[in-house]
Amino acid sequence: MDVCLVPGSGNVPLAEAVAASLGVALVQTEVTKFPDGEQHVRLLNSVRGAGVFLIQPTGPPVDSHLVELLLLADAARRAGAERVTAVIPYFGYARQDRRARGREALAARLAADLIAVAGVDRVVAVDVHSHAIEGFFSVPFDHVSAVPLLLREMVRLGLPAEGVIVSPDLGAVKLAERYAKELDLPVAVVRKTRLSGAEVAVTGVTGDVRGRAPIIVDDMISTGATIVAATEAVIGAGARQGVTVAATHGLFAGDAWERLQGAGLERVIVTDSVPQVAGGGLSLHVVSIAPLLADVIGKLHRRESLSGLIAYE
Repeated sequence: MDVCLVPGSGNVPLAEAVAASLGVALVQTEVTKFPDGEQHVRLLNSVRGAGVFLIQPTGPPVDSHLVELLLLADAARRAGAERVTAVIPYFGYARQDRRARGREALAARLAADLIAVAGVDRVVAVDVHSHAIEGFFSVPFDHVSAVPLLLREMVRLGLPAEGVIVSPDLGAVKLAERYAKELDLPVAVVRKTRLSGAEVAVTGVTGDVRGRAPIIVDDMISTGATIVAATEAVIGAGARQGVTVAATHGLFAGDAWERLQGAGLERVIVTDSVPQVAGGGLSLHVVSIAPLLADVIGKLHRRESLSGLIAYE
């Protein structure tokens, strides 16, 4: 069975890099919109009898990229693909994995159901916001991690003396502990309360950060509000200036760049799970996850184990 890589419009350069790493050509697609915004997709090459891997992050605009993924999956299935795997470098809606208040939608579960109904046989996602997402899918779900790539880049750039790994909230504590274990550094945790999608309030810092260089780690940077609040908290608690931030997904939504520029960050390290552009005034380091995705796709196609690539809490 041949392997066919189908790129979505969410991150074509990443799909091209994965294809180059695997030594295969991308399936050509035609993605258009009707005047009312309705999407239309078409595969321009045959995928009959092939193992199809759709490469599409559901980053901004999230709704459009999610619908495009669904349509590509349906097109591949109707074109006779033997099996369809959705490779989702960034899985939008993963933050809505529980209902914090009454009368809310459980968007992560709905997105998972839609992907399965569209004809996807397997899902590969990178560093999703919540490990509980796997339980929402009725098809096999492989959760792989880019943390080893980020760690390698941090070491290459040079770790600050007397560093401390900082979790910007309670949800990232296990991630911070993973970084701390690999780098042999202590951990500090910022306690925060989210006021809205772009506002947070810090209530304190647990752990000694005095005189230390903070390395804030998280799964994503969206508006930058959490990073700014954590930076202000640790510096206020006596940490040194010049903060390093590492996150898998750099969404930089809205005025994130403007917000981050005034926070005193020394450098920001993210991956290319979604397309990246340099932010003025900030030292942005982008690590490609193309080798990781190529490795995963190759192993899945050859029906080999993904041991060592799976993200565990």
